[in-house]
Amino acid sequence: MHSTNLLLEEPIRMASILEPSKTSFFPAMTKIVGTLGPKSRSVDTISSCLKAGMSVARFDFSWGDAAYHQETLENLKLAIKSTKKLCAVMLDTVGPELQVVNAKETPISLEENGKVVLTPHQGQEASNSLLPINFSGLAKALKPGATIFVGQYLFTGSETTSVWLEVSEIKGDDVVCVIKNTATLAGSLFTLHCSQIHIDLPTLSDEDKDVIKRWGAPNKIDFLSLSYTRHAEDVRQARQFLSTLGDLSQTQIFAKIENVEGLNHFDEILEEADGIILSRGNLGIDLPPEKVFLFQKSALHKCNMAGKPAVVTRVVDSMTDNLRPTRAEATDVANAVLDGSDAILLGAETLRGLYPVETISTVGRICAEAEKVFNQDLYYKRTVKHVGEPMTHLESIASSAVRAAIKVKASVIICFTSSGRAARLIAKYRPSMPVLSVVIPRLKTNQLKWSFTGAFEARQSLIVRGLFPMLADPRHPAESTSATNESVLKVALDHGKASGVIKSHDRVVVCQKVGDSSVVKIIELDD
Repeated sequence: MHSTNLLLEEPIRMASILEPSKTSFFPAMTKIVGTLGPKSRSVDTISSCLKAGMSVARFDFSWGDAAYHQETLENLKLAIKSTKKLCAVMLDTVGPELQVVNAKETPISLEENGKVVLTPHQGQEASNSLLPINFSGLAKALKPGATIFVGQYLFTGSETTSVWLEVSEIKGDDVVCVIKNTATLAGSLFTLHCSQIHIDLPTLSDEDKDVIKRWGAPNKIDFLSLSYTRHAEDVRQARQFLSTLGDLSQTQIFAKIENVEGLNHFDEILEEADGIILSRGNLGIDLPPEKVFLFQKSALHKCNMAGKPAVVTRVVDSMTDNLRPTRAEATDVANAVLDGSDAILLGAETLRGLYPVETISTVGRICAEAEKVFNQDLYYKRTVKHVGEPMTHLESIASSAVRAAIKVKASVIICFTSSGRAARLIAKYRPSMPVLSVVIPRLKTNQLKWSFTGAFEARQSLIVRGLFPMLADPRHPAESTSATNESVLKVALDHGKASGVIKSHDRVVVCQKVGDSSVVKIIELDD
């Protein structure tokens, strides 16, 4: 394993730990993805979530239909307008998710050592001896002795609504199981997870494609979270499908790694995807518990070195019902930051949790504290070594900008970009100061009308650690004489001053293109 990313000044003064943290315009460099649902879909609540630090809103189609999510999205737009805070939109597909079909939603009590039959005949009524499921091939995929987990959707582990089953025999299409613990299945949606079993269903189902077409395309979603990604081909097929939907050719695909199959093909998936989501809820069932931390650390390191955003899920489950996280959860959030996570994804905590806003601000505060002791110097050296020589032109400029900013103790790095690539490369080196990504729109035409690019690129940086976007005036091109860029730079500096990131006499590192050359310059501000 790699040496620790924790930086502690010697000798450690324990009393210094209790010193209050300085307030900052950016709550944390690490981003927070919030899942919007029943407890977090009003304009007021979403506005509070944005102010607390949420920068990506996740719409989970395992829960609610297109009309329900459209209503939530309209509320999000109103909240963005009133708070003046940018927020990206992520659509989360259902994928090959196995579900218990309980049409009447009656509570089902299961007793330890009793037996229950899983059947693909969905017309039958769910009872304590029979659970209809939405997949006809389960009997073919399982063998006696296999383990099945049934839990409330986005189970937190603290409910008494999850049950472990062991397959005792296969009878035609039915699977007979022994119940390993007493539980009551009460709630609207229950999912099944079969440990280390291949489920022969497409990663992007026809229902998913329909949702992307009818809801994702008109709403120009920024990210597609591809549930149960198992192979690189899954990502390629999803990208090919998005390319047929006009604007969605720019949508970034985040591969959600949820099982051992995805883990085994991780390297090729990472190469194909725009980012990775480590779905630790399902991974925690598929992997032995003692192996989860090792996969997390290795996967995050690979994402960091590839310069692709990595998102960690399931961090403060207990905050679904409580105002404070457990000690283990608070430490877990900090470790995710130290391991190199770009963003923390909140699921049940904001979807159906009682304290969505408090959860976001608590996670943000923990991230900010962990970032203070992140060993940036060690990380920078390791990243440069991994990239090797000769570096590409852009990689060289990005690493030089970060090195210069560290050496002169700059308060911020300002990067002019059209595609967002240069800014993401700078963020890859994890500078200890914020990177202000000034996205310069480009004019494009389809022979019928003119349109500007830039909005996608700006919002897509909202999931990258340390990157804070700002849309520039389209009248100023990204590649131009230094004179025209000066006015854009002034706007960026004024934005930094207004937000409290830049003060008088601060040094600022600017990365921009002038003609055919890329330039890194250091500016010292006057009064």
